[in-house]
Amino acid sequence: MMKVIKNTLLCLCAAVVITSCGDNSTKKVKTAGEPLTIVAPDFSGDSAYSFISAQVDFGPRVPNTPEHDKCGEWLASELERFGADVITQTMRVRAFDGKLLELKNIIGQFNPKARSRVMLYAHWDTRPFADKDSTRQYEPIDGANDGASGVGILLEIARQLNLKPAEVGVDIIFFDGEDYGPPFSAPSTENSYLEWCLGSQYWAAEPHVYGYRARFGILLDMVGAKDAIFNKEGTSMHFAPHVVRKVWDRANNLGYGSRFQDNETPTTVDDNLFVSKIAGIPSANIVDYKVNVLPMGYGTFHHTHADNMDIIDVQTLQEVGETVLSVVYSEQ
Repeated sequence: MMKVIKNTLLCLCAAVVITSCGDNSTKKVKTAGEPLTIVAPDFSGDSAYSFISAQVDFGPRVPNTPEHDKCGEWLASELERFGADVITQTMRVRAFDGKLLELKNIIGQFNPKARSRVMLYAHWDTRPFADKDSTRQYEPIDGANDGASGVGILLEIARQLNLKPAEVGVDIIFFDGEDYGPPFSAPSTENSYLEWCLGSQYWAAEPHVYGYRARFGILLDMVGAKDAIFNKEGTSMHFAPHVVRKVWDRANNLGYGSRFQDNETPTTVDDNLFVSKIAGIPSANIVDYKVNVLPMGYGTFHHTHADNMDIIDVQTLQEVGETVLSVVYSEQ
């Protein structure tokens, strides 16, 4: 997850070229008018948790390391196991420190022939150093929440899509190189935001399918912590307020309004910025960012070694996963 940015930075982007198997159930929820019948899909927070743990067991997934390569192979094989047509997009990208990174975006296509599509995505790499920690600052972090949590939920969604396909096509994308940006103490320039989200920047300019389009996208970033609060992220509200409303309304209808709150965060640099602005796919970012409480922001474990399995909560995973899957199954 990236630094918070000012609203004016959004304008700069215009120049960028670069384990239940039963049927889904329904439930009636009271609204201002008639009761609304919504899809309450099967989703297992316990299964999502196991997918997160499996990623962490590989070790930090830092580009150009064996742990990164092995986890990437596993992610592709899991998507294949759940019936997806898998495309691995490889690239070489220069990082902020001059290092040439070997990156992989991993795409799983469900119902690939469907013209109407929804895009779900997260980043699978981890921070190469713990720049917000007081100890072991030059060692990589586990990234259980920042990276693995979104991927874990999406792997469980892939499993459910294999059991009961959605009417629309669904593309699950794991972006690489999101967190290989400079330390937070580094001075910023007007182009500093381009040093983050390397995989999604590449994909936005060169999607896995020529002319790829989707109705909308949903980004899951840092979605597994015990006390997670998902406020309406500022970049999402700038580019895709209708998608934010779709997701937050569904969470409220499912009874998760205390988790999905109505405050708006500052604009941030995350994968949804490039997917929305460059690829033209309006996207909502579900991200744990607290406002109107102290400490504000991403939490005390952000970019520290405390971002490990101890902070991951099955109930948080359940609420996020059920919300996203319900949105997907409700699309015609």
